[in-house]
Amino acid sequence: MDYVKLINCMRCGMCLPHCPTYKETFLETASPRGRVALVRKFQEGELVDTDQFLEYVSLCLDCQACASACPCGVNAGELVAEFRCEKKAGQGLSIIENAILRQLVPHPDRLEAATAPLRLYQLSGLQKLVRSLGLLKMFPAALGRMEGLLPKLPGAPLRKTIDEVTPAQGTEKGTVGFFLGCVMSLIFSEASIATVELLSSLGYKVVTPKDQKCCGAPNMLGHDFEGVKQAARFNTDLFEGDAYDFIVTDCGGCGAELKKYGHHLDGEAKATAFSSKVRDISEILANEAGALKEKLKPLNLKVTYHDPCHIAHCQGIRSQPRALINLVPGIDFRELPEADACCGSAGTYNIEKPEMSDRVLARKLANVEKTGADYLVTSNPGCLLQLKKAMAEQLPQVKVIHLTELLQMSMNG
Repeated sequence: MDYVKLINCMRCGMCLPHCPTYKETFLETASPRGRVALVRKFQEGELVDTDQFLEYVSLCLDCQACASACPCGVNAGELVAEFRCEKKAGQGLSIIENAILRQLVPHPDRLEAATAPLRLYQLSGLQKLVRSLGLLKMFPAALGRMEGLLPKLPGAPLRKTIDEVTPAQGTEKGTVGFFLGCVMSLIFSEASIATVELLSSLGYKVVTPKDQKCCGAPNMLGHDFEGVKQAARFNTDLFEGDAYDFIVTDCGGCGAELKKYGHHLDGEAKATAFSSKVRDISEILANEAGALKEKLKPLNLKVTYHDPCHIAHCQGIRSQPRALINLVPGIDFRELPEADACCGSAGTYNIEKPEMSDRVLARKLANVEKTGADYLVTSNPGCLLQLKKAMAEQLPQVKVIHLTELLQMSMNG
């Protein structure tokens, strides 16, 4: 860990109003500057890693809203993540962690096979029965939360069915490599189909390598930095060369991780070149606004937008999604209060820290209700899972969709 980053914190407090956990607790130890101070004192040998110390540190959602607010550029979320990765490197992965992070997640075929029982669970009607009878109450709370987040799954993973090359429609403008995220392929395939159709309609040839692997974000969440580097090296090799003008993703978490490959691999030329080509789908579509607008048909809908942390704070993308929504004729766009505040999903945080996650989520739901919107648009699978479940239970009149799905709706009339 870079000690200089720790001592750069001036304790000015600019981060406090933006930190979800501080807003809920008003505890210094639940604030970004508090966490930085704790890690610094640990590095200086004044603190030991007691359970209480680790609990304070692990309360961080890593939403990185603090980084957006900090005048010195201190990123408390990244510092905490690096600290936990260093600790894990010293301890080594447990048997379960190794099984998930090294033997399952980096292998698409195994990951797809592991989700096959969930499709059977839904198709057989067992899920409906289990939910109607309340049988999940008999199982551990974490299992019930995980099941509750499960939306209707597509018939097959998109990686299995998507064409490796989707030709451009009309005059070809360029070639993009499509980085298909694991969760997007397994759960939100309709959004990624919309992404490819939009790119193709705008004149891009879309290449989706079937051999691509997970971006490494789950490894970072599991504090397995060696696993992150392995993912980075594999994917940079796969997408190497001048064949692609851009590497596009419609998953905010993937985009944030892919853009850090150069950093993760200590500035290696190949990884840095790869990261420089990575674009969120909204960045590409916003640059094609004129051509896209000609293809859009009216939608008379009230729409609001939730900024995923991985897009707004990690990638600095804010105006593009809003501009794209406002391109659609007939849209009544309503700005969401605290739009860039975390929804409480944060990878596996909503399973590991359910009480704090629910408190953060409740604030988001109250703000969505204030807008009176029919549709809540967002662009990250974690947010989609969290918000779809919450809306179905508490605000069923509000539908949650990916940005590309909204644009495809308009394009298809």
